[in-house]
Amino acid sequence: MPRFKLTIEYDGGPFVGWQRQANGVSVQGELERAVLACTGSPALVAGAGRTDAGVHATGQVAHIDLERAWDPDKLRGALNFHLRPSPIAVLEIDRAADDFDARFSAVQRHYVYAILNRRAPAALTRNAVWHVARRLDADAMHAAAQALIGKHDFTTFRASECQAASPVRTMEKLAVVRTGDLVEIHASARSFLHHQMRSITGSLEHVGSGKWRAEDLRAALASRDRARCGTVAPPQGLRLVRVDY
Repeated sequence: MPRFKLTIEYDGGPFVGWQRQANGVSVQGELERAVLACTGSPALVAGAGRTDAGVHATGQVAHIDLERAWDPDKLRGALNFHLRPSPIAVLEIDRAADDFDARFSAVQRHYVYAILNRRAPAALTRNAVWHVARRLDADAMHAAAQALIGKHDFTTFRASECQAASPVRTMEKLAVVRTGDLVEIHASARSFLHHQMRSITGSLEHVGSGKWRAEDLRAALASRDRARCGTVAPPQGLRLVRVDY
């Protein structure tokens, strides 16, 4: 069975998350519905990352195995036709090696969290940013974030229901950049824990607003105590932007 690699964009707002669930519509479920509609056969759509409810993607990657070879461009067109009106778009489709796995072949995942930092709320981007009215010191946030780079036990910054076997992860990049009223947190790692990015973002917001010092962030990490985490940032500001193989 030929294997295909899909690069996907979606607005996570209407979905219960990437993963197929019984309690609502998922991104994975909508893609599998579209595959069945255009090929006539069910197929598992295996994703690189299980984004939470409300989290977006501009570069999610998945793979599917189909019963026959398709022209990638025709398959992309057919899937996008059957995905309507869901806010999901298949950007690219490529033939993949039989041993390619969207999840396990990945060597790095890249996320961006967007904070709109101004007094006025968002109008056009309200479902894609976290609105924080109080002024944030992005330079202080960036300086504090460097303590989280490298290999650490991130127990403090993972959800209590996280099912990962180990809380240890290696953060390759964590940068905070301001452009006008937009503060973005760029993070790269091979893998992330459940709610890790949103937990880190909320804690960095405390640093930026002056509620915490950099020392408080380091102490929270060292405590390995979920109760020491700052406010967990809302999902709509987070997006999966790229997966490297």
